[in-house]
Amino acid sequence: MKYSFLFWALIALCLSCQNSKQNRPPLPGMSWVPGGEFTQGASSNDPMAMGHEKPAHKVTVRGFYIDVREVTNAQFANFVKATSYVTVAERPINWEEMKKQLPAGTPKPADSILMPGGLTFKAAPQKLPNLYDFSQWWSWTIGANWRQPQGPGSDIVGKENHPVVQIAYPDALAYCEWAGRSLPTEAQWEYAARGGLESIYSWGEDLTLLKDRANSWEGSFPDTNLQTDGYINTAPTASYPPNNFGLYDMSGNVWEWTQDWYDPRYYKALAAQTQPIQDPKGAVKANNPNNPYAPEKVIRGGSFLCNAAYCASYRVSARMASVTDSSSEHIGFRTVLNIE
Repeated sequence: MKYSFLFWALIALCLSCQNSKQNRPPLPGMSWVPGGEFTQGASSNDPMAMGHEKPAHKVTVRGFYIDVREVTNAQFANFVKATSYVTVAERPINWEEMKKQLPAGTPKPADSILMPGGLTFKAAPQKLPNLYDFSQWWSWTIGANWRQPQGPGSDIVGKENHPVVQIAYPDALAYCEWAGRSLPTEAQWEYAARGGLESIYSWGEDLTLLKDRANSWEGSFPDTNLQTDGYINTAPTASYPPNNFGLYDMSGNVWEWTQDWYDPRYYKALAAQTQPIQDPKGAVKANNPNNPYAPEKVIRGGSFLCNAAYCASYRVSARMASVTDSSSEHIGFRTVLNIE
């Protein structure tokens, strides 16, 4: 404990001695992102942009440190070993709490169903006529958790450098508290992902580079993955080139938690401001008309399941909502360190 305190004390001393606010000493596993202004939201020439990515608006952020890679299985295992933390997917389900997020009168499922687990993906046996019903490829799997992401019989042996998944929002927060970090705001995440570019993708405008720059789904979703990028599920972190800030997997691999509550109207409120917004922290509360019972946070970056036929969320402005109290095999996170 005393050595950890000494380390951070020395870092703080180094930071205070810097002549420039834009130049910081290196931190292991993190990259310094200098503050600046950027346009948050969908590019005007992005044909795949969704309504909740608009309108684009000017934002400024202060400089911050951010993990170069997504938090890995090995890193999360160290956290669990040090703290004996039990993730949400491993805890017994409390029906009294769960039913608060369901329509009134929803009957209690059988106890054999109310068991700890998480969402897992299963490829469809054939091409689907519509992609509106995601239950066609997602299912609740009892026993799925970060140690066995696809459920009983799966494991993370040999995948220590893969991003940890089956992480619910409280799990990511607990890791951050232990590490002395925080989750990025949505604005911080997008600013970092862009790497100084005002483009559709984190590497520029050329979509033909996708298989060489991101782990996504190539082929017909959700039935046929051609694996032209080399992976059918998660890839080891840093398997693809970094962006201009030296950050890996800001497109694809796994979705990443942010601090912000999800409200599809939030960007409209920001765009109404006459001046760039300084370090926006997101909506005051969650407000999703399509899911009014369960609070949701914004996730960013897309995953190994993203495909042009469905969401194309390897785009840098892409965003999605996810409930805070459950996990899935395509959501992980990375951390930031804010220097006040």
